[in-house]
Amino acid sequence: MEINYIGEQLLPGKLGHFLIVLGFVAALVSALAYYFAAKDNTQSASWRTMGRVTFGIHSVSVLGVVGILLGLLASHRFEYQYIWQHSNTEMPMKYILSSFWEGQEGSFLLWLFWHVVLGAILMFSARKWEPPVMAVFALVQAFLVSMLLGTQFGDLRLGSSPFVLLREHPDFMNLPFLQNASYLANLDGRGLNPLLQNYWMTIHPPTLFLGFAATLVPFAFAIAGLWKKQYTEWLKPALPWTYFGIMILGTGILMGGAWAYEALSFGGFWAWDPVENASLVPWITLVGAAHVMVIQKNKGQSLIITFVLTLITFILILYSTFLTRSGVLGETSVHAFTSLGMSGQLLIYLLTFLFLAILLLAFRWRDLPKTEGEESLYSREFWMFVGAMVLSISAFQISFTTSIPVINKIFGTNIAPPLDPIAHYNSWQLPLAIIVALLIAIAQYLKYRKTEPKQFFTSLILPAALALVLTVAIAIAMRYTHFIYLLMLFATLFTVTANLNYWLRVLKGKVAVAGASVAHVGFGLLLLGAFLSTSKRETISLNTSSMDVSSLGEDYSNRENILLMKGDTLRMAEYFVTYQGKRKEGVNVFYDVEYMTQPTPGVFETAFMLHPRVQTNPRMGNVAEPDTRHFLHKDIYTFVTYAEVEKPEAKAEDFKSTSVKALAIGDTLFAGNAIITFDDFERNLDKAALGLQEGDIAVGISLTAVDVNNVRHTAMPVFALRDSYVIPVDAEIERLGLLFRVKRLIPQEGKVEIELLERANDHREFIVLKALVFPWINILWGGCVIMVIGTVMAIRRRVKLG
Repeated sequence: MEINYIGEQLLPGKLGHFLIVLGFVAALVSALAYYFAAKDNTQSASWRTMGRVTFGIHSVSVLGVVGILLGLLASHRFEYQYIWQHSNTEMPMKYILSSFWEGQEGSFLLWLFWHVVLGAILMFSARKWEPPVMAVFALVQAFLVSMLLGTQFGDLRLGSSPFVLLREHPDFMNLPFLQNASYLANLDGRGLNPLLQNYWMTIHPPTLFLGFAATLVPFAFAIAGLWKKQYTEWLKPALPWTYFGIMILGTGILMGGAWAYEALSFGGFWAWDPVENASLVPWITLVGAAHVMVIQKNKGQSLIITFVLTLITFILILYSTFLTRSGVLGETSVHAFTSLGMSGQLLIYLLTFLFLAILLLAFRWRDLPKTEGEESLYSREFWMFVGAMVLSISAFQISFTTSIPVINKIFGTNIAPPLDPIAHYNSWQLPLAIIVALLIAIAQYLKYRKTEPKQFFTSLILPAALALVLTVAIAIAMRYTHFIYLLMLFATLFTVTANLNYWLRVLKGKVAVAGASVAHVGFGLLLLGAFLSTSKRETISLNTSSMDVSSLGEDYSNRENILLMKGDTLRMAEYFVTYQGKRKEGVNVFYDVEYMTQPTPGVFETAFMLHPRVQTNPRMGNVAEPDTRHFLHKDIYTFVTYAEVEKPEAKAEDFKSTSVKALAIGDTLFAGNAIITFDDFERNLDKAALGLQEGDIAVGISLTAVDVNNVRHTAMPVFALRDSYVIPVDAEIERLGLLFRVKRLIPQEGKVEIELLERANDHREFIVLKALVFPWINILWGGCVIMVIGTVMAIRRRVKLG
């Protein structure tokens, strides 16, 4: 029986699907029109106009789809599967954008959007290159839009639409509540993945996808150069875009590292995650491509490797898309999307442009200008070429290890991935990073063609000596003895000093031409900061409590996890830490941890507070997020590894009477974890605050307890009389698990009888905490900023040169 559903808004979905189809058709027509425009026939102008118009229609269609999907997310239209799957009413509105690109369809749309923006710029700036470049752009757009068609041809499905109704989606259509005509009345969405509910995830994905989109521009120019047999002319318009891609893609990758550092609790900023690697490798090859482009543009050498690195960069972007979205990495990466059955379509997308690049290179191979003669050992182009080759080796190693699941699946092999990925990648990449850093330091002192050896080595004496002195000083201060570490330390410092020296002495401090030097200084600082902060990373949360943390499970080690009872103060490295309790704000539970110093015995001063949190999500599981105290020379990075989100209620039977003693002023009482002193009687009491009546007779007993850490705690139990009836008001020191009760007053002796009760079953709140110290990590973040600034300066100069 057909159900007449109440409250559904079907028009936005129908309009959105129409725009997707229109965008797909328009992109195909635009690609064809630009193809014919590029053939230099008498109808070129007409074909170009048609290409522009249809690409404009495609662009409007994409923008319309983006607007509709954002509108549906903002208005919580849960009749649509994508909206229901990736958002809910409890989610703050600021994460609407994160919901937009959490799923595959939304991230494809984000990619399409940036191609539209870049395509619009190229249509009016590429001049004679517009037809062949835009033909490639439009073809890429057609493939991307096809990922959103959601059209079924028998058993073959072409893409996945973001406008599928929840009740029509094959994975959810049989949910029981969908059989109710008014199901929307009480329906809420599944919500956004807790890991993505972070401000970095509102800016990291669009930056990263702009970087992905930017790699298409030099790729399209390279294809156009091969197509039109203009083998070197394409370099001039492509080079600024290549620098732009390096800057944006690099920034996106670094933002991902910052997100991981702030939001994930693996203890760092880079874990060699497969999807992280898949975005890093194209950046590495793009950097190599930019440098060999400079060689070719200035000296007419390295043309073949220039084509190869430029073309392979975009191919690697497509390969990373396949890795991320085909489902092959679904269990090995926190970043991977689940498969939507599009692995075959993604593979066709990848192979189409791979074969296009290979075939064009093969057909034009004989016509490509070849380099005559050998390059001098003392020439800039020789060592820049070597650097590009080292970067290529680095990219290959990362790609091969990352691709092990794909290799096993395609060839039926059983290659085991590395047991310790971080150690494996570092063992390869550290030596390569040293070589790259040394090349960055020395190459700029070489001239094109040939340099006098004496002049070359003389110019390096000052920066090398300064780097050596700094290396020795840092090695002694931070106790570096391993040779490879000393070499890495020297190489990164040499990169910084050599490029600063080159800017100040060779370029005479001119800012306009200093882009490359500034970017290289930033890269050297980035490597230095990453090296110092990871090689000397220290776990300071040694468990000093009496509880065995390992009893919680095999993932908990007493060497790395400290157990803190609420109110307890324990030593942690040079600090004393106290867990003060938790507070809930929305879906977040914050755990307040006080870090204290002890300048004199028995006196504690608060150094700072940290508030690591657990984001609760019954559907997807709770997620721990760290909190970090930033100092100039280090970060203290703290996160909760175990906590009871709901505190069990304390019961009367949890306390056990351990002592009853008559005390005079100054007398002491001993508990298992403290010494208690009777200080004085207190007669000025706030009876209302104690729950007493104005006519009650009440006396407070002022007590001081000193715990094993020499920390003082106070308590004041009260003895009250009302119409000859005794009304005791107990006092508890929750941190110590002690309860005090006044049994009777002995006025003739000036004493009071106190009963001491101690927790027999300690049900106080507790957390297990892990704390890491990252020394000098600010060098890394500062290097990132400087590198981006330097790249912007280099882009500006390239654009001015034309």
